[in-house]
This record gives sequence, C-alpha cells and structure tokens, in this order.
Amino acid sequence: MGAPEKLATSSNNSMQRVKVYRLNDDGKWDDQGTGHVTVDYLERSEELGLFVVDEEDNETLLMHRICSDDIYRKQEDTIISWRDSEFSSEIALSFQETTGCSYIWDHICNLQRNLHFDTIRNDSYHGANNELRELPAVELSTLPSILKVVVDGSVTDQLCVTELILHDQIFFRKLMDLFRVCEDLENKDGLHMIYKIVKGIILLNSPQIFEKIFSDELIMDIIGCLEYDMETPHVHHRNFLKDHVVFKEAIPIKDPLALSKIHQTYRIGYLKDVVLPRVLDESTLSSLNSMIHSNNGMVVTLLKDDTTFIKELFARLKSPTTSPDSKRNLVFFLQEFCTLSKSLQVVQQLRLFRDLVNEGIFSVITDILQSEDKKLVLTGTDILIFSLNQDPTMLRSYVSRQEGVPLLGLLVKGMLTDFGDDMHCQFLEIIRSLLDSFSSGGQVRQRDAIVEIFYEKHLDQVINVITSSCPPNGSKNSAKPEILMNICDLLCFCVLHHPYRIKCNFLLNGVVDKVLHLTKRKEKYLVVAAIRFIRTLISHNDEHLMSYIVKNNVFKPIVDAFISNGSRYNLLNSSVLELFEHIRKENIKTLLKYLIDTFWDELAKFDSLPSIQSLKLRYDQAQEHAANNQNNHTETRKRVDERGLEKEEEDYFNEDSDEEDSASASASMTRGSRIRTRPGPGVSNGSGGLVDYEDDEDDEDYKPPPKKQVEEDEGTLEFRLKRKLLAKKEETDIIKKRKLVGKTQTQTQTQKPKESVFATLCSTLSQTVLPSTTTTTTTTTTTSDNKSTNEENKSEESEAEKGVAQL
Repeated sequence: MGAPEKLATSSNNSMQRVKVYRLNDDGKWDDQGTGHVTVDYLERSEELGLFVVDEEDNETLLMHRICSDDIYRKQEDTIISWRDSEFSSEIALSFQETTGCSYIWDHICNLQRNLHFDTIRNDSYHGANNELRELPAVELSTLPSILKVVVDGSVTDQLCVTELILHDQIFFRKLMDLFRVCEDLENKDGLHMIYKIVKGIILLNSPQIFEKIFSDELIMDIIGCLEYDMETPHVHHRNFLKDHVVFKEAIPIKDPLALSKIHQTYRIGYLKDVVLPRVLDESTLSSLNSMIHSNNGMVVTLLKDDTTFIKELFARLKSPTTSPDSKRNLVFFLQEFCTLSKSLQVVQQLRLFRDLVNEGIFSVITDILQSEDKKLVLTGTDILIFSLNQDPTMLRSYVSRQEGVPLLGLLVKGMLTDFGDDMHCQFLEIIRSLLDSFSSGGQVRQRDAIVEIFYEKHLDQVINVITSSCPPNGSKNSAKPEILMNICDLLCFCVLHHPYRIKCNFLLNGVVDKVLHLTKRKEKYLVVAAIRFIRTLISHNDEHLMSYIVKNNVFKPIVDAFISNGSRYNLLNSSVLELFEHIRKENIKTLLKYLIDTFWDELAKFDSLPSIQSLKLRYDQAQEHAANNQNNHTETRKRVDERGLEKEEEDYFNEDSDEEDSASASASMTRGSRIRTRPGPGVSNGSGGLVDYEDDEDDEDYKPPPKKQVEEDEGTLEFRLKRKLLAKKEETDIIKKRKLVGKTQTQTQTQKPKESVFATLCSTLSQTVLPSTTTTTTTTTTTSDNKSTNEENKSEESEAEKGVAQL
C-alpha cells in the first residue's frame, strides 16, 4: 500500500495543516505548497516517516524518513526544520496551529529517542524477544505470553512490540472480545491479566496506539479493562461515564469531528486523572496532555470557523425569551470556549476575540454582572479577564463610550460585594487595568475618560464603605476585611498613577482622614493597609500635601496605633518605623518638625529603637542648621542694606556728572561753531588748548591740512541732537534730585566743592575756546597743541554720548 493510500485511510485526528519550505541555493525559502502532515509508514518498509499531502489535489509534497541521526529543530512553536540528507537541503514545516506543531514534534522526539537504541529493521536484538516476529494469538491460554511480550524486555523490545500491535489491525478487537468473555464468566485471573496487558500497552507511550484505544469504538472497553486492578477496590468507571456524565449542549454542535474530539478529550482526561493517576509515568502524562491540547485547539478552530454557530450563540444570549437555566449554560459555554481558545496561536486568539467583540460580548457581560447568581457574575469576570489578556484597548474603548459606563459601575459594585468563599480579586484587577496610566496614543484619551468617570461617580461610593465599616459607625452589616483590603490597594494604585488627583479628590473630600478610620479596626493588617496608603501619599513629597498633614494632624491615628501596639515586633511596628525612616532619609523637614514637636512625648519611650534615635538626631540637626541660616541671613541683610544706600549715592553722583557733561558738550559745540567762522589759511579748525602757548620758530612753516566742511557740518548736527536729548534728561534728573534731597542732606555738603570744581573747569574751557574779536590775528599752533586739542574734543564728545546712553 502506497503512502498516499495510507494517508487517505488514516484518521483525520493526526492530520495537521502545514506549509512546506525548501532552502534554495540563493539562501531563500521556496514555498513548496500547503497540505496536511502525518507520521506513517514508508511504502514497502517498516520505517516511519513524515508525509505531507497537498490539500487540493492530494499529491505528495514531502516524504521524509525519520532518522535518529537527523537534527530536528523547533522554532517559535510553529516551525519544525531539519536538513534533508537525500536532497542536501534544508526543509521547514510551518504549522498553522501550535497544537499541531507540538503533536508532530512529540512524535518525532519519541521515535528518535527509541531509534537511538536500534532501528526496527536491525536483525540483532539484545532483549529476550529478539526472535519475535509476530504477537502470540489472543486467547485465554496465551495471555501470560502476551503479558511477557508487552511488559518485559528492553526499550528496543518495546519498540518492536509497538510496531507489531500497530500492524495487527484486529489485535485490540480480539483482546476486547476476550475481556467481555472473562467478565461474563467472572474470570478474575483472566481479568487481572488483561488489566496488566492494557496498562503495559498504555505505558508504551505510542501516539498511534493512543489514537486507537481512545477511539469511540474501544474507549469504554479499555476503561472497563482498567477497572480490574487487584490492588485497589473495584470502581465502576463505565457506569459513572454512562449514567452520571451528561454531555450538555448549550447550543447544538453540528460538526461530527468536533463532537468526537470533545468526547475523546474528556475520556483522556478522565483516564489520566481518575483511572490511572498512580500508574502513569512522566513521559506518558506529557503525551496525554499533548493530545488534550491538540484536541482543544482543533475543536475551537472548527467552531470559530462556523460563523452561523457564533451568531446563534450570541443571539440566544441577547434574547429576552431565553430561560435562566439556558442562559446560565450559554454563559458557562462561552467561558469554556474562551478558555480553550488559549490553545490557538496568539494572532488567532486576537482575531477570535475581535469577532466576539463585534458580536457584542461586552454588552452580554454587562447583563451577566447584573444577575443575582454570584457564580454567574464571577464567570462573567473571568471572561473580562480573558479579554484584558488579549487586548485591553478593546475593553477600554467600550467603557469610555456612553454605552459602556454602566459596566464600570457594575465592576465597582462587584468589588464591594461579598461573594462568600468564592470571592476573588478579579474585579480589582479589571478596574486597575482600566485605570492604568501606562497608555499611549489613542489609549490615553480612553484612559482619561475612564478615570474621570471613576473619580466623579464611584470614588465616594468606595470611601463610604470604609467609613460605614469602621468604629463608631461599624455594625454587623460592615464590609468584610478582604473588601476593605481591596479598597486600600485600589486607593494606593490611584495615588501612584494619578498624583494630579490628590489635591482635588483626596484632600478636599477628606479621603485621607476617612481611610485612617481603619486604624481603629481590630484587624492589624487593615491598620497596616491604612499606613501603607499614607506612606504612598507622602512619597510624592508635595508641599501642599505636607501642609495638609500638619494642619489636620493626620499622623495622630498612626502614632496612637504605634503606641498601643507597644513593644511587640510585628508588621504594624515595622510599617510605622519604615514610615519614619522614609521621612528621615528624604529629609522632609515639614513632617520631621511636625512629628517631633507634636509626638515626641509619646515617642520618647521608644528612643531605644534606631529609627526613633535617627529621627530625633535628624530633627536636632535640622534645628541647628536653621538657626545658623537665620544668623547668616541677618548679616547678609545688613550688608545688602548698606550696599543699597551706597548704590543710591553712586547713582545720584552719576546723574550730576551727566548734567555737567551735557553742559561741557554744549560749550564745545558753541566753541566749534565759532572756530569755523574764523578767516585765514593759518587758523586751526580744531579746538585750542586751555592756555595759549608762544609760537615756536621751528613751526612757523607748518600748515595743518584744512578739514572738509562736510565733516564739520556732521559734527555740528550730532552735537545738536545730543544737546536736545540731554535737555530732556535734565528734567527727569531734577525730579530725582528732589526726591533724594531728604535722604542725602549730609552728602550735599561734600558735593558743593565738586560742583564748584566742575563750574570752574567749564568756565575755563569756555574762556579758552572763545575767539578774539579781531579777525586779523593769525595764530599758528604746534603739532602737539593740535593733538591735545583733538583729544579734549573727543573726551567731551564721549561724555556727551554717555549722557545720551543713560537717558
């Protein structure tokens, strides 16, 4: 029988959809086609190999003999690759399902592990059954021989037995017929012998044998054989499976393959967990778990590909005519369906859940959470957690919209509800995920909308549970300690992720004081939870928050709880000391001073503790440092005041010198205009010196070059502009002088001699530069006189420019 024929007759259970790739000479992977892979015998051979048959035309895409020398590699849970020695190239199988990849990988590993000892065609065997070529006939008298063949022998012998059992198509049918005969005759010895044979066959750990014995035709008889263990009391497993195990179809499943896989999966799990829990070894358990995982993936794939099935499921969930019992079964089915979908690849899981969201799964869960059935409510939260694990943005997007607002309220209500022994932290986990600040892009807007809704509508509801559950308001209807712990955890989470909400939502509404009511509870872990909330608050080191703590004496309940705890070394003691240690290390001066000034009389009795000693030492150091800073500040203030007075005086003198500069500048302008009117070629156009010098004989022939009239006109215009600006400056300076007269009376006396000096200087300058009335005089100056005169003019012009700049 050829390989394609064998593949056509083999069970669909072992078929897996794959793509075949071959590495070409250019180092690129060539797609050889898509088909289904299985492990089967090679044509006219007893060796096993991998066969891939095209899904369209049933042509053989790949036929590979599994060899112990080949190195197989599993990559990313969906790819198996190896080097084909026959074609000297790399081969890769890319699986559509992770379960299919695991299933084929287990086959290859088991075969390679067994082939390492010897091949099944090796003529030399080292066991007791080295000459065995066929199994003994299945009869009551040959049961001991069959048991010896199955149980005794080496690993190589067991491989040989496995192949013989698989080749004998009627072996199991004959064995089960013999079992029914022995059971009818109540032949205990024969039944016990058959039990050992079946157990030994299962321990051979062959996936092909598992496919046979877990089929619908053999499974019940196989379980019947395993009932006759002489070492344990007789248990009627078949009666339990037939009479007590009821297969409930919340919605009819029309695919026969899916139904077969569902039944087979349950029976494998029952055999693994109930019938043979003490007998199975680790490798056999792993193989059975792999079969269960593969079956689950196949069932979910078949159901999700059936669009009519999904639409009918949600139509019944949303229908108001659906009975409560039927709706309950539908919800449990939806939860199981989501759980089994974990067997799929991550991408396929995400696609599946997006399809469920499009069908309205969140609106269905909103309706479920309003049920009075607490188990049904917890089932709904399980589905929500599954959605968060897939893609939290889909749930956030729904809750941030108007139709999703009631869902957030139901989640808060569920967190505050007592679910008895079945209570878990699912509600807290979902709320924290919705309020999580680690978002990006469009998720930030969704998160902000959810945060706004929570603080506006639900924060007061959460805080009221604390106040109603603590003395003096506490009563028999107070919340359970577990609920109060969840509330504290949620508040700490909010402080860490939404610090901008502390002032407006925690301080103004008195949330801090209400949380500290927990310090009056008798449960010490609730007191520690309240302290942990305060510790989370002060970690932000906000000055407004510190002032609030001091003003409202927030630490009083904490210190009282610490004092009442006494010298007992417990979690309460450690949490308070850690709070004090944080204040000391971070050097929060406001709280440091507040603690010592307010509570040192109570804390002094614990000064033997290192944390209390360090706290007091840091307080003393802070006080000493503050005193030193005060002294330094006083001295610095005095110096600043003195320098300020000197600065005012200096500004005053600078203003006077500006006026004198303007006066001298105007005098220079007048002098310059007069000099330009003098006739005669020997007259210097520059300004003269302060004193007239006698002419030197050596300089009689010297004639300085005349300046251009354009330069004189430009200089005259510049001086006129500066004079106008200085005139405006004089008006403002007079006002300033009047204001400073009362403050600087003593300074004016010392100033008068200076003013007289400047006046004398100005009069001397004016007398020197004024020209003689006679126009016939010709004065010849030396080169040194001209230079000194030019320098004086430049200095006067610079002084005038300073005045303009100050203005």
